[in-house]
Amino acid sequence: MTTKKRFKVKIGQEEYTIIGKATPKHMEAVSQLLNQQLAEIKRNMPDLSTEKAAILLAINAMSDCLEKQAEVDQLKEQKES
Repeated sequence: MTTKKRFKVKIGQEEYTIIGKATPKHMEAVSQLLNQQLAEIKRNMPDLSTEKAAILLAINAMSDCLEKQAEVDQLKEQKES
């Protein structure tokens, strides 16, 4: 059983405590990527609120996740054929 850990991260101007099973290195990479992508969205749409930028970021992340899952599923099907 993996023990859950607490991580403090700063996303945008806010600090969050995240509880999970990931390593500190993984969570640091996640928070850095989130901040980079959030900054890119804000740079492209400076009048957008941080909340709306975060929602766009979440939509982009879920879209990427679904695309990657479809690729994995396709590779599994090819392997089984």
